[in-house]
Amino acid sequence: MTAPPRSRPLLLGSEIYRGSSYGEWHPLRVPRVSTVMDLSRAMGWLPSDQYRNSPRAKPAALHVWHTPDYIAALQQAEAEQSVSDAVRSRHGLGTVSNPIYPEMFRRPATAAGASLLAGELLRHGGIIYHPGGGTHHGFPDRAGGFCYLNDPVLAMLSLRRNGARRIAYVDIDAHHCDGVDHAFAGDTDALLISVHEERRWPFTGTLDEDGGGNCLNFPVPRGFNDSEMALIRDRLILPALARFAPDAIVLQCGADAVTEDPLSRLTLSNNAHWAVVRGFMDLGADRLLVLGGGGYNPWSVGRLWAGVWATLNGYEIPERVTAQAETVLRALRWEKAQGGRNPPEHWFQTLQDAPRPGPISAAVQGRLEVLTARLQRQIISDRIYQD
Repeated sequence: MTAPPRSRPLLLGSEIYRGSSYGEWHPLRVPRVSTVMDLSRAMGWLPSDQYRNSPRAKPAALHVWHTPDYIAALQQAEAEQSVSDAVRSRHGLGTVSNPIYPEMFRRPATAAGASLLAGELLRHGGIIYHPGGGTHHGFPDRAGGFCYLNDPVLAMLSLRRNGARRIAYVDIDAHHCDGVDHAFAGDTDALLISVHEERRWPFTGTLDEDGGGNCLNFPVPRGFNDSEMALIRDRLILPALARFAPDAIVLQCGADAVTEDPLSRLTLSNNAHWAVVRGFMDLGADRLLVLGGGGYNPWSVGRLWAGVWATLNGYEIPERVTAQAETVLRALRWEKAQGGRNPPEHWFQTLQDAPRPGPISAAVQGRLEVLTARLQRQIISDRIYQD
């Protein structure tokens, strides 16, 4: 059977994100996916043939990784808008991080449905962007870190079912991907790379944690800058991917590592994320799935993720957005947030941040040497085994 020709990138989205919020005090009260959709359309980047509405995953489809008891508890919590102390203790529902809210099953099930669909759509190759995905802290039987389900895991399992045996998962969110690590640690057909802030929740992903040999965890210090990300990208991430030769790449492109985000102390510009995306495209992977993730400043996450979509399509990002896009950005609100009281004008007029280069810290240089040496040992080991 001849595979169909590769089509243009596809964006998976949904209107459920527009009116859904975790609550007025929660970091995820802000609009994110709807902003990306609106900005991309306002910039002329999202014609109807490149958009697909995300389906909602049925409970049985979620059981491929999540336990039936947990999925039933999540559905019941949405229906009753309350949980017992026992359910809260066992499943992590109804907590400060994972609160009760009206769409607490339907919203994550929509993100999960898109990730499951992505694996099917990528059977013959292509590029898919799913900004509503990236919920990397979910566990089989428990919610955690704003994540009720783990759609990256579901995406990787779907890719496997659809012919991608070797999968590389790269995570540049400010927080370590503990749920994905739990799912695939020790899997020799999976390569996991995470660049995240050190000593930040969930306090996993230390330099010496290698997941049984297939995980490269790179904790970075506060103040992590564009120059340091470029170094890690070119000296570690891209060489590791080239050596692993995956059938599919999944990138979790969390937007919470930029300077303006309230939940990290990293200082990247959105240029750093876009450069990672370009690097992955240059590798020529048959299947590329880009997910969202963290990001809690509505302007910085919307601008960054819209720029990801432009990058995937090869569009040049102009110095100033269209009048329609400026209207979208000026309409955003960030209630009860100190950083949103007086947003600067460039948040309304541009997508691209000014670059934020800086010195290479001793911590970053030292950890890079450790991980590149580990990678080199793995390459030598592979060659000996093949010979």
